[in-house]
Amino acid sequence: MDARIALAGREVLLEFVPAGTSMKAVAVDAATGTEVVVVGPIAAGRHALERVACAKLVYRLRKDGAIR
Repeated sequence: MDARIALAGREVLLEFVPAGTSMKAVAVDAATGTEVVVVGPIAAGRHALERVACAKLVYRLRKDGAIR
């Protein structure tokens, strides 16, 4: 299932922090405070890192039982 569908109706906060040739993407679920971090090359672009961070957030929320 696509992360956008799983996160529909939920507020997700995103933060991007460049560090040299890498970029850290942080995704936080506002309702639970669950936070995940991914790091990838800047060349991958913000959209790609956002997709991966949201997918990881969905995985974590499912694992914790916050979503189905």
